[in-house]
Amino acid sequence: MNWTDIEDIAIALDEAHPEVDPQWVRFTDLHAWVLALPGFTGDPEKSNEKILEAIQMAWIDERG
Repeated sequence: MNWTDIEDIAIALDEAHPEVDPQWVRFTDLHAWVLALPGFTGDPEKSNEKILEAIQMAWIDERG
């Protein structure tokens, strides 16, 4: 996975953190959790607020 795989990341985060309400996740935590996902190979420096917000919104939708 890479930063552009928004939907795949959201699904993986939902599976990895079922106890978390994604609406309240700080971007610093979200960034760290994405980097820790198995199979994630994206460059930590290539993320930004727009990407993290898109991941968070997709995770919220996935949870919905």
